[in-house]
Amino acid sequence: QLQASGGGLVQPGGSLRLSCAASGFAFGDYTIGWVRQAPGKEREGVSCISSSDGSTYFANSVKGRFTISSDNAKNTVYLQMNSLKPEDTAVYYCAAAPDILAWIGGQSFDYWGQGTQVTVSS
Repeated sequence: QLQASGGGLVQPGGSLRLSCAASGFAFGDYTIGWVRQAPGKEREGVSCISSSDGSTYFANSVKGRFTISSDNAKNTVYLQMNSLKPEDTAVYYCAAAPDILAWIGGQSFDYWGQGTQVTVSS
Protein backbone atom coordinates (compact mmCIF):
# COMPACT_ATOMS: atom_id res chain seq x y z
CA GLN A 1 0.00 0.00 0.00
CA LEU A 2 0.95 3.64 -0.34
CA GLN A 3 0.55 6.26 2.37
CA ALA A 4 0.62 9.88 1.25
CA SER A 5 1.18 12.87 3.48
CA GLY A 6 2.34 16.48 3.43
CA GLY A 7 -0.44 18.45 1.78
CA GLY A 8 -1.81 21.70 3.09
CA LEU A 9 -2.57 25.34 2.42
CA VAL A 10 0.22 27.54 1.10
CA GLN A 11 0.44 30.97 -0.45
CA PRO A 12 1.43 31.44 -4.09
CA GLY A 13 5.19 31.21 -4.41
CA GLY A 14 5.45 28.95 -1.39
CA SER A 15 6.67 25.39 -1.02
CA LEU A 16 5.40 22.05 0.19
CA ARG A 17 6.90 18.58 0.37
CA LEU A 18 4.76 15.51 -0.17
CA SER A 19 5.78 12.08 1.07
CA CYS A 20 4.65 8.67 -0.17
CA ALA A 21 5.56 5.71 2.04
CA ALA A 22 5.28 2.26 0.47
CA SER A 23 4.74 -1.06 2.18
CA GLY A 24 3.71 -4.58 1.27
CA PHE A 25 5.42 -4.77 -2.11
CA ALA A 26 8.91 -4.71 -3.58
CA PHE A 27 9.64 -0.98 -3.62
CA GLY A 28 12.70 -1.34 -5.82
CA ASP A 29 10.66 -2.98 -8.60
CA TYR A 30 8.31 -0.06 -9.12
CA THR A 31 8.12 3.45 -10.47
CA ILE A 32 6.31 5.65 -7.96
CA GLY A 33 5.03 9.16 -8.36
CA TRP A 34 2.21 11.64 -8.04
CA VAL A 35 -0.99 12.10 -9.96
CA ARG A 36 -3.22 15.10 -9.28
CA GLN A 37 -6.89 15.74 -9.78
CA ALA A 38 -8.40 19.20 -9.66
CA PRO A 39 -12.16 19.85 -9.75
CA GLY A 40 -13.40 20.00 -13.30
CA LYS A 41 -10.02 19.04 -14.77
CA GLU A 42 -8.59 15.83 -16.13
CA ARG A 43 -6.29 13.75 -14.03
CA GLU A 44 -2.64 14.68 -14.60
CA GLY A 45 0.48 12.66 -13.99
CA VAL A 46 2.77 15.17 -12.28
CA SER A 47 6.04 13.38 -11.65
CA CYS A 48 7.49 9.95 -10.99
CA ILE A 49 10.78 8.25 -10.21
CA SER A 50 12.01 4.76 -10.95
CA SER A 51 13.17 3.11 -7.74
CA SER A 52 15.49 0.83 -9.71
CA ASP A 53 17.51 3.32 -11.76
CA GLY A 54 16.42 6.78 -10.62
CA SER A 55 14.91 7.84 -13.95
CA THR A 56 12.44 10.66 -13.52
CA TYR A 57 9.53 12.25 -15.33
CA PHE A 58 7.95 15.67 -14.89
CA ALA A 59 4.87 17.10 -16.53
CA ASN A 60 5.60 20.27 -18.49
CA SER A 61 3.39 22.21 -16.09
CA VAL A 62 5.78 21.56 -13.17
CA LYS A 63 9.21 21.36 -14.80
CA GLY A 64 11.72 23.60 -13.08
CA ARG A 65 9.52 23.98 -9.99
CA PHE A 66 9.07 20.44 -8.65
CA THR A 67 11.71 17.85 -7.83
CA ILE A 68 11.28 14.20 -6.89
CA SER A 69 13.50 11.90 -4.89
CA SER A 70 13.46 8.41 -3.50
CA ASP A 71 14.83 7.04 -0.23
CA ASN A 72 15.05 3.32 -0.88
CA ALA A 73 16.08 2.61 2.72
CA LYS A 74 12.80 4.11 3.91
CA ASN A 75 10.68 2.96 0.94
CA THR A 76 9.57 6.54 0.55
CA VAL A 77 9.25 8.95 -2.37
CA TYR A 78 9.27 12.70 -1.86
CA LEU A 79 7.87 15.44 -4.09
CA GLN A 80 9.33 18.86 -3.35
CA MET A 81 7.05 21.53 -4.76
CA ASN A 82 8.46 25.06 -5.03
CA SER A 83 7.12 28.27 -6.55
CA LEU A 84 3.61 26.96 -6.15
CA LYS A 85 0.83 28.51 -8.21
CA PRO A 86 -2.94 28.56 -7.69
CA GLU A 87 -3.26 26.18 -10.64
CA ASP A 88 -1.32 23.57 -8.65
CA THR A 89 -4.33 23.28 -6.34
CA ALA A 90 -5.57 19.69 -6.47
CA VAL A 91 -5.79 16.43 -4.61
CA TYR A 92 -2.46 14.68 -5.05
CA TYR A 93 -2.34 10.88 -5.12
CA CYS A 94 0.74 8.74 -5.09
CA ALA A 95 0.65 5.79 -7.46
CA ALA A 96 2.96 2.91 -8.40
CA ALA A 97 3.43 1.24 -11.77
CA PRO A 98 5.80 -1.53 -12.94
CA ASP A 99 8.00 0.82 -14.96
CA ILE A 100 8.29 4.45 -15.98
CA LEU A 101 6.62 4.06 -19.38
CA ALA A 102 3.65 2.34 -17.75
CA TRP A 103 3.48 5.11 -15.17
CA ILE A 104 3.53 7.87 -17.78
CA GLY A 105 0.91 6.01 -19.80
CA GLY A 106 -1.39 6.30 -16.82
CA GLN A 107 -3.26 3.04 -17.33
CA SER A 108 -1.17 0.50 -15.43
CA PHE A 109 -1.06 1.57 -11.80
CA ASP A 110 -0.82 -1.38 -9.44
CA TYR A 111 -1.04 0.62 -6.23
CA TRP A 112 -2.69 3.89 -5.20
CA GLY A 113 -2.41 5.92 -2.04
CA GLN A 114 -5.12 8.04 -0.50
CA GLY A 115 -5.15 11.62 -1.71
CA THR A 116 -3.68 14.61 0.04
CA GLN A 117 -5.10 18.07 -0.60
CA VAL A 118 -2.80 20.84 -1.81
CA THR A 119 -4.34 24.30 -1.87
CA VAL A 120 -2.42 27.30 -3.18
CA SER A 121 -4.20 30.49 -2.30
CA SER A 122 -3.60 33.90 -0.79
